[in-house]
Amino acid sequence: MITTPGMPKASKRRRKTRTSNVNHRPPVIASDLKVNEIDLTPGKEHLVCPDCSTWVPITGMLGTPKLVPHHTGRAKTAEPRRCTAGSNRQVTIDVEADTWRTKLIEGAPTAASRRATKVLPKPKVKPAPAATQIKPAPLSAEQVSRTFRQHQQQCLACKGEAKNRDGQTLPCPDGERLAVTVLRLLRQEPQRQAVREFFARERRRFDRQYAAAAPAKRASEWAAVQEKVSDADAARKTLPRGDRPADGPSLPQEPQDVEAYDRRQAELGRQYAVRKASAPSAA
Repeated sequence: MITTPGMPKASKRRRKTRTSNVNHRPPVIASDLKVNEIDLTPGKEHLVCPDCSTWVPITGMLGTPKLVPHHTGRAKTAEPRRCTAGSNRQVTIDVEADTWRTKLIEGAPTAASRRATKVLPKPKVKPAPAATQIKPAPLSAEQVSRTFRQHQQQCLACKGEAKNRDGQTLPCPDGERLAVTVLRLLRQEPQRQAVREFFARERRRFDRQYAAAAPAKRASEWAAVQEKVSDADAARKTLPRGDRPADGPSLPQEPQDVEAYDRRQAELGRQYAVRKASAPSAA
């Protein structure tokens, strides 16, 4: 089609749907919706359709607000379906935009506080040993006697001061048990001492056998490496062919002035004898 300057131009249509149809169902009350189910931002009013749960624009904000005709969640598919129950349904805006925005801001920290926190791993605790794996510490007569004396000092029944209603002295089962334990350990002490001495003698005998066998073992080990050590010593004493290296001057094996050397040694000997004679003898 060819346009001429005299032809009128079509006016730009609004993006929001404009229709005079009105749904006869009861209007949607904005205050009954959740804060996150409605958007009252000026120029971008939307809410979630109660029938199809789809975000739908609100038209007619200056007059009679209502939901625009819309599709269900199958919009922009090969088989879109119109939401007949929620299209053109009136909306009652009984909430101010500032109040809605305040509730939305206050609800954000509340939602964040409901989020699951980081799960911290529990420390691994070593399981307690079974009763059959526990090795009890051996009791000694001295330890039990000390405990028995401390009990006698603190127990009123052992002192004879605890009495019943009839004025009779009360016995002390704990003191009796400790006394029986002390007597039993005292009877068993000679046998325990004999066992300890037996193990001590066996330990000393083992140490003597080990000390006696150590020289023979050392000699056999030395004999096993004697040949290699002799070869290494012989190879170390062998001089390489050619001239001696001239890295530095050779050290003298004998003193240059023999008489001065002898005098110096004699003087050191006399000084040593004087210090030894003046030193206090150990008692």
